[in-house]
Amino acid sequence: MYGQFYNNVKTVLLMGLLTALILMGGDLIGGRQGLVVALVLAGIMNFFGFFFSEQIALASAGAEEVGPDHPLYGIVARLAQRAGLPMPRVYVSPQPAPNAFATGRGPRHAAVCATQGLLDMLDENEISGVLGHELAHVLHRDILIQSVAATIAGAIGYLGYMFMWGGGWGGGRRGRDQGNVLMALLFMLLGPLAAGLIQAALSRSREFNADSGGAQICGNPMWLATALEKIHYANQRIPMDVNPAFNSMYIAEPLNAIGAVGGLFQTHPPLEARLMNLIGRPSTGQFLHAA
Repeated sequence: MYGQFYNNVKTVLLMGLLTALILMGGDLIGGRQGLVVALVLAGIMNFFGFFFSEQIALASAGAEEVGPDHPLYGIVARLAQRAGLPMPRVYVSPQPAPNAFATGRGPRHAAVCATQGLLDMLDENEISGVLGHELAHVLHRDILIQSVAATIAGAIGYLGYMFMWGGGWGGGRRGRDQGNVLMALLFMLLGPLAAGLIQAALSRSREFNADSGGAQICGNPMWLATALEKIHYANQRIPMDVNPAFNSMYIAEPLNAIGAVGGLFQTHPPLEARLMNLIGRPSTGQFLHAA
């Protein structure tokens, strides 16, 4: 419970940092007018992303909807009832790498998807742990939180473009001040980088929350812990044909993700930290000698 409260506080702080970053950039680069234009442009893009990301993500995974005759549908139905959620649509992707994701703009418009590799590799209890994690994302409205964060981060990027195109228009006397121009140039270079780091940290925080919530929904944290360990080692070996833009949606970072050098940009916490959060130790003991 304390860990979930801590991660919720971290989410608020990270969102505050993003907001402060865009306010500072708007003042430096375009004044109030520049800030409003950047927010509107980013908001329009992310409005479409928010309402159509579900179809885009499912199409990217090559997913097909399954009905009550599929075993996965029955598992999701039981978990949704335990979580007090409306029944989401259920999809299966033909990808051989074990993974899963949830999408949709809210509990009444949600969909969950598991890869065929996950269904082949995990037992029913472990699949319940994974789908409990995904339903926890739906319950916590993480898609909405990430969309708001993406809107702010996108606006920060637009501020940089505005400075390049307009030379800092809209900034009045401050826009013509040499020191202010240098600060604006610095923001143009470092602002999007800082926004990316904050977005990745926000995603990692929400993963901890979803792990804790998923363990409660499925009823046994060990089911999710063993599933995470199996998924982690399998994803080190099996590539996943998916756009890296969707990495943060999955329960584990696909093989196409940034390697160790880009660890700060990874959208998921390290396996050891997730297992500590779930069961109080960094391994379930099943894969200590895994390749």
